[in-house]
Amino acid sequence: MGILDGKRILVSGVLTDSSIAFSVAKLAQQEGAQIVLTGFGRLSLVERVAQRLPEPPPVIELDVQNTDHLDTLADRVGEHLGGLDGVLHSIGFAPQTALGGNFLNTTWDDVATAVHVSTFSFKSLAVACLPLMKDGGSVVGLDFDATKAWPVYDWMGVAKAGLESCSRYLARDLGKHGIRVNLVAAGPLRTLAARSIPGFAEFEDTWPAKAPMGWNLADPLPTAKACVALLSDWFPATTGEIVHVDGGVHAMGG
Repeated sequence: MGILDGKRILVSGVLTDSSIAFSVAKLAQQEGAQIVLTGFGRLSLVERVAQRLPEPPPVIELDVQNTDHLDTLADRVGEHLGGLDGVLHSIGFAPQTALGGNFLNTTWDDVATAVHVSTFSFKSLAVACLPLMKDGGSVVGLDFDATKAWPVYDWMGVAKAGLESCSRYLARDLGKHGIRVNLVAAGPLRTLAARSIPGFAEFEDTWPAKAPMGWNLADPLPTAKACVALLSDWFPATTGEIVHVDGGVHAMGG
């Protein structure tokens, strides 16, 4: 019997089998959950990746900037699962001009895109799923420590700082519905999203050496385990929290 036995979980952000979201989906199934995936854009790619899971789940289209998609999400997910006990938010995007050391030159339009997709969507997804979470549950988002100004991360770092604040306000407002809201701040991993960040090699070169426990850039499983634990009933009174899974780098001085 797994820690998610009988749970119904929505997992967003699965694009390749190297993504954190894929590892969460796989582990969630292994721990007994029924899942549904959401994807945007290259939906056929998500559907192919879904076939690599132990039990290929349904795939639902979701563009978090599309109000029609959000307004109909509960009905579309409900057709497959009936309700939800947990949601993983693994969605983030910033235009190239908002990354890679271009902070002072980024236009508002590109900043607005980064904030809409990476920050506001956390609230949008939670609210869209709320009608399906009548018995409470857990919403978990993926974060990257926003307490520092990191090299090359630029406006995505600002968006992540907004995500951290958003999670606290969601925890405040969804608590009355029995819904916990937490973030997992992962260290850098060699995902498709990471490779799209200009200068990401700077993280690869320094992070493992800074981590007191070491850090494997190719292993998303520790992060997935934290997400699955938070999606389970094992943290019944924890909300508004940020759990760091980064080898301990966040706690170290320069």
